[in-house]
Amino acid sequence: MKNFQDKVAVITGGASGLGREFAITAHKLGMKLVLADVQQDMLDQTRAELEGQGATVLTMICDVRKGEQVQALADATMAKFGAVHLLFNNAGVGSGGLIWENSVADWEWVLGVNVWGVVHGVRIFTKLMLECAKKDSSYEGHIVNTASMAGLLNAPTMGVYNVSKHAVVSLSETLYHDLQLVEAPIGASVLCPYFVPTGISQSHRNRPADVAMTEGATASQKAAQAMTVKAVESGKVTAADVSQITFDAIRDGQFYIYSHPGALAGVAARMDEIVHQKNPGDPYKATPHVRDMLRAKMQAEQKN
Repeated sequence: MKNFQDKVAVITGGASGLGREFAITAHKLGMKLVLADVQQDMLDQTRAELEGQGATVLTMICDVRKGEQVQALADATMAKFGAVHLLFNNAGVGSGGLIWENSVADWEWVLGVNVWGVVHGVRIFTKLMLECAKKDSSYEGHIVNTASMAGLLNAPTMGVYNVSKHAVVSLSETLYHDLQLVEAPIGASVLCPYFVPTGISQSHRNRPADVAMTEGATASQKAAQAMTVKAVESGKVTAADVSQITFDAIRDGQFYIYSHPGALAGVAARMDEIVHQKNPGDPYKATPHVRDMLRAKMQAEQKN
């Protein structure tokens, strides 16, 4: 996708974090915006900010776990703008702790947003975009699914999140191949950020009642949360940086998008272990102090 002027971008998780930055960049490129989120106050704030800059913006409350709400988002977009050119399946949440300590509600929430949200986005919007292409011989489209480096690696105490993001990488790769197979004028990318200062570490603030935690957090969950907050807040690559990297990749037709290419050393080591049937290596080999900190935090929480 080379031309963004007057095209339509749909962004889930668009009220804050990466979604907000995608919207800002898209507006600067002359795009019309559709922002979906579950947080009304932040959605209103982001809309007001963008409209103050002259952007054309449609906002909707949308729980991407619900297919009917994603369909409503698509319908509203077509009613307002008549087309979709760029889709960011970006809404995401996180949950940590030892994998056997995650509740059914934890799994349902994280997989609901991170996996089913992308599933609904792909199954509903791809067909819509293909129809748009049939009506416009010059049509260009692109779909970006937000995964994570956790979709390529498997750090301890991040099991539910890891599973969800590995699924997004697989879904995205398959989407890319399927679009190529039918020679569609639609590109696809998977975004795999590492630790970037966004609201992901505080995603529990928007956790719905139907998947609420019914018991107190375990020691490992408290420790994982503390470590995640520290890692995310200390990130040097900003959400705005990631947005620019992503739009450059869209323009270049690049599939894999990384915020921290240095983290790929761990991915290469993991692939070597898989190919040569080695047991999974120590994820903290290069940073043993991080493992020590995590263990210490877990032990301290167990005493409390």
